[in-house]
Amino acid sequence: MVAFGYTLLTEQRDPCGLVSDAVASEHAGFDFDVISDHYFPWLDTQGHSPNCWSVLGAVAAGTERVGLMTYVTCPTMRYHPTVVAQQAATVAILAGQGRFTLGLGAGENLNEHVIGRGWPPANVRHEMLDEAIEIIRALLDGGYVNFAGEYYRVDSAKLWDRPDQPVPIAVAVSGRQSVDRFAPVADAMVAVQPRADLVRRFDDVAGATVPKIGQLPISWDPDAAEAVARAHEQFRWFTGGWKVNAELPGTAAFAAASRSVLPEDVAAAIVCGPDVSAHVAAFRPFVEAGFTHVALAQVGGDTQPEFLEFAAHELLPALREAYGKAEDPAIRRRGTDLEVERSDGARSGVSSGL
Repeated sequence: MVAFGYTLLTEQRDPCGLVSDAVASEHAGFDFDVISDHYFPWLDTQGHSPNCWSVLGAVAAGTERVGLMTYVTCPTMRYHPTVVAQQAATVAILAGQGRFTLGLGAGENLNEHVIGRGWPPANVRHEMLDEAIEIIRALLDGGYVNFAGEYYRVDSAKLWDRPDQPVPIAVAVSGRQSVDRFAPVADAMVAVQPRADLVRRFDDVAGATVPKIGQLPISWDPDAAEAVARAHEQFRWFTGGWKVNAELPGTAAFAAASRSVLPEDVAAAIVCGPDVSAHVAAFRPFVEAGFTHVALAQVGGDTQPEFLEFAAHELLPALREAYGKAEDPAIRRRGTDLEVERSDGARSGVSSGL
């Protein structure tokens, strides 16, 4: 059984449109919504990048059932981990019912360069993310927190408003190094490639079976040629792969890196057009790899209302007929112990289990 989600792509939609789309996605029957957390679009042609946390607050207030998740927030440079913890706690309260999952990742130069600190190598980014998760988890668990690490210091921080239910943390991984580091501290796995080896290793290292959350870009349109043209115009950056995409500093770099990408190259990577069966088949690699949640990302900001109508009446029924309906798509905290330095200076275990 698979939970099917919808992606609020901040890179291609203005704030009001994103909120409207989120409400429509709930009415369409999606199980959960994920939202990108960017400062820049990938390409100038996408044309947007509002603050995702402001949008999430409005979405939380405007919806009732659908799960919500950042996909994903980088809590290491543009945001300090203490700020991310406060944002997550606030959105979780507004959403209620345990609907919010905090998705975290090591980030991209595209969004983090704006603070002018330079872009560290992947190993350092992982070390920073490791410390950030420890800080965020401790704050979400309550009480005063002090922290002295290699990258961050926290001085008597406390979240005064926390949700009744613990906020689960999902972490993005792309290979063995990130899996081995983050599987022990994550409540769910995030990955954009349907790799069964990542799924198996994540559970092995975690010592538990946890949700796996993937994302599938599609370009639906009644006109197949229009769908291909739009995907090429706005999503050709996608073909670069994440090792490249994490390093490029701006939209001009992505435009240059994807200059030689042809429409047929994009069509080979992203299913384009009106064929429901083709879109359903595109999910199969994620299902066979063991992913429990997959979020669709429809290319083209102005296509969202029409796409959501299509999803409600044709795509979601076909997906559930093919892969089943998730009876309980919620993501929850799992048991783990982390140690943080409390305000009294003692090292104390913080339980993150329900």
